[in-house]
Amino acid sequence: MSRNYELFPDDDNGNVLWQMYEDGNDLTDLHEIEFSIVFTTQDQAEKCALHLLHEEQKISLFQEEVKNDGSDLWVLNVHVNMIPEYQDVQDLEEWFVKIAEMFQGEYDGWGCLSYLYDYDDE
Repeated sequence: MSRNYELFPDDDNGNVLWQMYEDGNDLTDLHEIEFSIVFTTQDQAEKCALHLLHEEQKISLFQEEVKNDGSDLWVLNVHVNMIPEYQDVQDLEEWFVKIAEMFQGEYDGWGCLSYLYDYDDE
């Protein structure tokens, strides 16, 4: 099957969506997409988390391993149930970039669990 570049543009988001499609994901169904923002301080991560909760977003927050130099990163994931369409992903990324900047964080991309089925075993 050839790639439709109107549905799957030639950029990072288009490439991920195309890979999901090629892996057999039904992109007309809801998927839980996880958008990540990273912070260098717990305080800023918590302030951003509170802001997103007020925006009625589902979030998770965790601390990555503390490095040898004592520094650490706080990762805030925003879980959005959506049909993964290119423009919607783009729009949400822009929104999360702005929110990250408001709280001195850095937007770190998105991902989605992909369920792969091996039909040959049936």
